Amino acid sequence: MRLRAGALALLALAWLAGCASAPPAGGAKGMWVKPVAGPALVRMARTQMGRPYSSGGHAPETGFDCSGLVWWCYQQFDSQMPRRASEQFKVGDAVERRDMKPGDLVFFDNGVRPKPGHVGIYVGNGRFLHAPSTGEQVREDELQNNYWRRAFVGARRIE
Repeated sequence: MRLRAGALALLALAWLAGCASAPPAGGAKGMWVKPVAGPALVRMARTQMGRPYSSGGHAPETGFDCSGLVWWCYQQFDSQMPRRASEQFKVGDAVERRDMKPGDLVFFDNGVRPKPGHVGIYVGNGRFLHAPSTGEQVREDELQNNYWRRAFVGARRIE
């Protein structure tokens, strides 16, 4: 009975982790991610607008969490992106906010550990596409929105 209660507790923690959910693919350490042209990545991500947020989701059939959406988009180009936002933050090169281009990954501190706990795809003109949270759908938002501006921790470019 103790084992069952422990397993249920671990399952609950995994559910609460959102974008930090367990990856179906390997971690970032030692991983080289095949670059994807920024405009093509943005077009692919936009095909999923309106899909429901789903904790641990990484497919159109089940919905997406934030890092699952990024992972799925890269999979469509036969590129192996790590699954967790915190692992995705270790891939590519840091980009200054003023130098971001469509297709760059943007990262945010949403309180989930390990940081950063949220990721989106920059689409240009101060906007990014992401799977925000439970009850929401994949959509575009403004980086200058008060919440996202304060939570922003950096951007990465995979070249």
